[in-house]
Amino acid sequence: MGKNVSKLTLLGDRIASTDAARGAPVTARSLAALALALACAACSKPAPSFEEVEPADVLYQKGLATLAGGSWLGLVPSVDTEEAVDTFQSIIDNYPYSEYAVLAELRIADAYFDDAKYEEALAYYRDFADLHPQHEMVPYTIYRAALCHERRMRSSDRDQTPTRDALLFLDRLLSQYPYSEYAPEAEALWRSLRTRLAEHIREVADFYMARDEWESAAERYRTLLNEYPGLGLDAEALYRLGLCYLRMNRESEAEGIFQAVVQNYQDSDVARDAEDRIAGLH
Repeated sequence: MGKNVSKLTLLGDRIASTDAARGAPVTARSLAALALALACAACSKPAPSFEEVEPADVLYQKGLATLAGGSWLGLVPSVDTEEAVDTFQSIIDNYPYSEYAVLAELRIADAYFDDAKYEEALAYYRDFADLHPQHEMVPYTIYRAALCHERRMRSSDRDQTPTRDALLFLDRLLSQYPYSEYAPEAEALWRSLRTRLAEHIREVADFYMARDEWESAAERYRTLLNEYPGLGLDAEALYRLGLCYLRMNRESEAEGIFQAVVQNYQDSDVARDAEDRIAGLH
């Protein structure tokens, strides 16, 4: 995450230098404060007290300091995520048109992500890409949204909805921002998650096959071959599909599949098994 923090830091520094060059503008708030002071001087009643909101850049630095954290008893690192989120949220609430508000959205998302609160982080990453489609950090937020789903994945024998959701964001990143700095990592993760889904389907197919439910098993092996090719599972899946056809007394189709295994996966164990099956049919 270091390069992402650096990019956000550079954006913050750029905004801060721009604000400094402009000087401190006279705001409606300062004019109101002056009028209030004059009114108080003319009457004996004490002036009402208002809590002044600190400038956006000051709040932003406070939020960063909170995220930097400290340590408990000097040993255990400690970060008050909620305090940091509250500080950044105050920027969004009080300075909604400030560039610091945009950075605050990203900082909140990252704070939740680092605290393993992936649902909350996902909401901010997703909203950022939708609200600021031209911003330079959009590829980053799409990638991080994919990671939020990836962190919520379960073992390959359980429901794979988070895996599929992660792939949707990775597909979006790779199709819309193929030259992004996050594309290489996204592509590697995309292949890994595709393999995970393929293994899930293979496990379901093997489950049916072990119970002699040949048609159900064959359907899953066909899905595996058609939708997840090239992931290293093809040879075994094709051979097992041939076994299913053989058990369903579809010898001609089974033999054609076994021949395809021999032709395409020569010198493999599964090819030798396929040759034995072909010999047994004659």
